[in-house]
Amino acid sequence: MSQRSEDALAVRLKLAVSAAQAAGNVTLQYFQRDEVQVERKSDNSPVTQADRQAEQLLRRLILESFPQDAIIGEEFGEVEGSSGYTWILDPIDGTKSFISGVPLYSVLIGIVSGGESLAGVISVPALQECVYAARGQGAWWVQRGGPPRPARVSAASSLSEGLFVTSQVDSFEKRGAAVAYQQLERAASITRSWGDGYGYLLVATGRALAMVDPIMNLWDAASLQPILREAGGSFTDWAGRDTVYGGEGIGTNGLVLAEVLAITRPFVRAAS
Repeated sequence: MSQRSEDALAVRLKLAVSAAQAAGNVTLQYFQRDEVQVERKSDNSPVTQADRQAEQLLRRLILESFPQDAIIGEEFGEVEGSSGYTWILDPIDGTKSFISGVPLYSVLIGIVSGGESLAGVISVPALQECVYAARGQGAWWVQRGGPPRPARVSAASSLSEGLFVTSQVDSFEKRGAAVAYQQLERAASITRSWGDGYGYLLVATGRALAMVDPIMNLWDAASLQPILREAGGSFTDWAGRDTVYGGEGIGTNGLVLAEVLAITRPFVRAAS
């Protein structure tokens, strides 16, 4: 990547971090409040006014600074651009946690160019915790408004040494891979469903060894790959390919990736 490209990415990442915080503040106005109204989308997944208002704010902030950039968001679709950069937005990743009053939801922002995810932010508003990264610029971890410090994955070399997390256990069964979940659970020292973007944040900061999702959308995945790579880990699909377009995801510290892939590869879908 050229110096000019690095500078263009760095200025976008700076906006992504501040925009994620601003969107997170919008969600906190509704978090654990009785007036949150839950609607159902066409796929029966929940959505609230907090999701929509947070994404609208993100879109406005992005287009004010980078009007030539494209945007893809979970709630309001796609805006075309001409710059070569596309912002991928999930205003509340973990809406089910959000509406349940559980603080493990996050704001996800990914920045893609040339089909590759180059920068990402995972911000967890209710915990005041954020990780962000851009290719070649390191991964950074902020807690409770403190100074950024390097985010690094765990040095453990076996699942038996630590934590495996996932978003929803029955999603393995939905793709015919319940056995894969059982094998991962047996292999790991600890298993928890601290999932969605928060699970990948745990991997990037060395607290979990692996996070596995059987079913993902682009806005769930785009922010994760650059963060995990820059933190020293990996983000792949279930076949081990470095992609955010696979409709599934594995985030690891890199050292346990082969162990996880030995479990997931038998369940790779023909189309993936």
